[in-house]
Amino acid sequence: MARPRIFVSSTYYDLKHVRSSLDNFIDALGFDSVLSEKGDIAFSPDVALDESCYREAASADIFVLIVGGRYGSPTSAEEKKPSRSFFERYDSITRKEYESATERDIPIYILIEQNVYAEYHTYLRNKDNRNIQYAHVDSVNVFDLIQGILGKPRNNPVHTFERFSDIESWLREQWAGLFRELLQRMSGQKQLASLSAQVQALSAINATLQKYLETVVTKVAPEEGKELIKSERKRLSDIEQVEALRRNPFLRGAFHPFGTGKDAVSAEDFRQALLGARSFEDFALNIGKFSDPGRTAQALEYKDHPGAISDVNQARTILGLSPFPLPGLRPSEPAIAKVKAVRSKKSPAKRRSKKPPTKR
Repeated sequence: MARPRIFVSSTYYDLKHVRSSLDNFIDALGFDSVLSEKGDIAFSPDVALDESCYREAASADIFVLIVGGRYGSPTSAEEKKPSRSFFERYDSITRKEYESATERDIPIYILIEQNVYAEYHTYLRNKDNRNIQYAHVDSVNVFDLIQGILGKPRNNPVHTFERFSDIESWLREQWAGLFRELLQRMSGQKQLASLSAQVQALSAINATLQKYLETVVTKVAPEEGKELIKSERKRLSDIEQVEALRRNPFLRGAFHPFGTGKDAVSAEDFRQALLGARSFEDFALNIGKFSDPGRTAQALEYKDHPGAISDVNQARTILGLSPFPLPGLRPSEPAIAKVKAVRSKKSPAKRRSKKPPTKR
């Protein structure tokens, strides 16, 4: 049976005892740990050694980063130097392993040594002061790494530790919570599948009831029944069209960024504007009539967006209408005249906002 693979990333010499204990802890949980000193990484002869580490980090199921006082060896891409100053910036192998995991977006857990984390806050208050000597780190890059981790919007849980028992208890709780969340997601997917099946069953029942009712109505009142059935079918068709148009990319892209709620063009207004238009310019003018005059300019501006005409024609297909001419085909002269009139009407506020070019 396949077991979760957990990649452990850290510098080695200062944290080798922590790495060894973490290896035993992971094995006791029934998972597979991936540590370079155990020979768990398959090194490829055609690439640098650290590149194989990045590949293994990206292919793991869970990534654990331990941050101590050492920043680590530089990557193979960095210039080789016998020694580096405290404030010199460079990428370490440990950092690149972490970045490889973040690119894959696998679950990441970060453990920072307590003294290092406390000194990080001292560094934040004295970033520009290079006369301070820090006791617990060998490079300013350690602080830069921590700052980058904390600055991420998600997938960056951080826990400080003083002894290994702190690491063990925190990871045990975190992984138990992760397992519970996965179980809840599986249960939720089953519920959604069940609801989908019920909706399909209700749809079939509604179709059957519709046939029964139409038969009864035509028998009881033949003339009135036909008109009632016709009007109800049209009403249902209109509702289906509006729901389909609500997801149209043009409607969502051209108008929604400019406002929400009352300011946004409704799917029904979008539908009415399409029904009465013979060209894209007519459609843009109709949008202004049915919603707000300013929407005409928004529609015309969005026309040059990639795929905009295709999105509108997709909406017209839903309504059973012929597509608008593609870009490059000249619209009718009356439509051009109307559009020019709309574009020429600029508010005084907009005219005042124009400034002469700045001289350099």
